[in-house]
Amino acid sequence: MRKSHPVRRAVLATAATVSGIVLLLSLKPASDPGAAEAAGGAAPPAAAQSPQGGSQPIGDGTVTGDAATTQYGPVQVRLTVSGGKITKAEAIQAPKGGQSDQITSNAIPKLNQAAIEAQSADIDAVSGATYTSTGYKKSLQSALDKARAAAGGGGGGEAQARTVTGDVANTQYGPVQVRITVAGGKITKAEAVQAPKGGQSDQITSNAIPKLNQAAVTAGNADIDAVSGATYTSAGYKKSLQSALDKAGG
Repeated sequence: MRKSHPVRRAVLATAATVSGIVLLLSLKPASDPGAAEAAGGAAPPAAAQSPQGGSQPIGDGTVTGDAATTQYGPVQVRLTVSGGKITKAEAIQAPKGGQSDQITSNAIPKLNQAAIEAQSADIDAVSGATYTSTGYKKSLQSALDKARAAAGGGGGGEAQARTVTGDVANTQYGPVQVRITVAGGKITKAEAVQAPKGGQSDQITSNAIPKLNQAAVTAGNADIDAVSGATYTSAGYKKSLQSALDKAGG
């Protein structure tokens, strides 16, 4: 009987081994993300994604968003953040007067609650309050942006805030002195620690100062309009406000 050649036996053995390996590989399911995606499956995420509103955390503290102008009046939202979460949302400005009072009283509580539940500005508009809802969401997003900027700076919202008091500005009816709180390069609060008082000045001051405070926060600078009927108080306020801004470096 003719014997098989040793070389031929080696070739046949090698071919059998290779065929077996190929068969095993063809039966093994894809286990890496690239293979899974190529096969039509979803690749597993590399890391868990953060919730709505971006990956950057929001800093603890109180932060006020920019006022958003709407067809029926400004809307401005202030947030309280604790543990990186919104614990309180409130509208410090909202449309008012006439039918707006009813719409605002119905819509704002719902929007406040929605902001806390969503932990973002991705909230639904309240039926019948489209303009107010849009303004609310815009100011809410502004507040969130400020809170994230504060967190990125290495601390929480109020931890990064600075309070600066301007020089006293003397007026014909008495001194005016303004104190501001600045966070994230913006005025978040303005108040008059001194203002004309006594007699008619009491009425003028009570009318003018809240308007000037709000104007300072909205404008973010001392370029604000004088309040009608309070020219001297307005001029003194702007002078002290500018002094506070200079001290704050803004």
